[in-house]
Amino acid sequence: MTESQDNFQGWMTEPTSLSAGAQQTQKQESVAIQLMKHEKEVGVLSNELVSANTAADQKEQSTSEIRKDYVYRSTGRPEETDMLKSLVTDQDAPGNCGLYLPVSSNCSAIESSEDSEEDMYRDAEEIEREKILLGETSSSDYKLSVAPEMDIMEYCRKEWRGNTPVAKTMRKGYEAVAQKFASIRRVRGDNYCALRATLFQALSQATQLPSWLQSEDFTMLPENLLSKYDWIKQWQLKQNLGRRMGEISDEIKEYLILLRKKWKSISEIKGPIEKQEACDKLFKNEEEEYCLYEALKFLMLNTAIELYNDDKNGRRVPVFSWLLFARDTSSNPCQLMHNHLNHIGHSGGLEQVEMFLLAYALQYTIQVYRLYKYSTDEFITLYPNDPEENWPVVTLITEDDRHYNIPVRMCQETML
Repeated sequence: MTESQDNFQGWMTEPTSLSAGAQQTQKQESVAIQLMKHEKEVGVLSNELVSANTAADQKEQSTSEIRKDYVYRSTGRPEETDMLKSLVTDQDAPGNCGLYLPVSSNCSAIESSEDSEEDMYRDAEEIEREKILLGETSSSDYKLSVAPEMDIMEYCRKEWRGNTPVAKTMRKGYEAVAQKFASIRRVRGDNYCALRATLFQALSQATQLPSWLQSEDFTMLPENLLSKYDWIKQWQLKQNLGRRMGEISDEIKEYLILLRKKWKSISEIKGPIEKQEACDKLFKNEEEEYCLYEALKFLMLNTAIELYNDDKNGRRVPVFSWLLFARDTSSNPCQLMHNHLNHIGHSGGLEQVEMFLLAYALQYTIQVYRLYKYSTDEFITLYPNDPEENWPVVTLITEDDRHYNIPVRMCQETML
């Protein structure tokens, strides 16, 4: 264990401190910098990204689904060995432990920057329509993160009215989803959307507390990991939660306790209507909601550490784990935290390979209808692609592998 700890400590590269002027420049350019870096990481998959981005460009009714926030791009099909080898051999980013330039820690500055980016890509009328749809009011205490359900084909007709090939593909994709689900709930479009959609679906159908949440050591996880890996102290918490700032382990422990408490209380509700109302109430409470996302991110880090150590010790690991640590920006858990997990919810969302990590952390199968992949064998993608039989299944919809919405009111049983 001492040798493993020394190896982890060796991964740590201290981020460079920045002057006030440099921070101001970074605030203006951070999105572009991250985009260029990530395009290098996934250069061999550019064709797939072009397909997804073309879909966003040709959407006639609304571009609110494709927000500038989503600078992280899809990494394609990580379960395919040929793709994994191609990604590793074709990357041209430096091999050393490099950190993305940090976005300003001032939360109001971040929010202001995001608002200005929205204004660049959407007119005032469209922004107002999204606020109405998501039930946002002037009070920060009442922001509906998951919009009320609407007929899925009505939603499709409003969003995809054109006759371009992309629009036709999207409509066919929605028609296929409508064979299984009658309605759709739109998810708030920030960089937490993948976590939000997955957790909302998991809680909406929860009937019992997962075994990993019942573990006696569950709430001791932050303390145990910090005792082994000092670099976890660099974990980036969301700044505007209004919670007391103490030891990082205490903060994360509170998030984990809250996750278990909410999961337990919702799973004990028997009536489907009452259960849905409880979920809706939780996802209107912005402070608690973001604490839950930080808990999920920490569980993802813990899972990544376990997979990394298993691989180093010669134990069998899932194929996606190889891709996760094959990236120059996440060759070990320390880099994964600094360059990816710390940015989720702040300046980037989940990449596809991190959807696998989320699934393993929750021990859930995440089934995703990837609409732009309609008529291909990737139209319905499972994370992981070889799920455990006893894992529950949650279903999401994406048009571009960046933003996720939720299908509801199943017409017939979904068969995997």
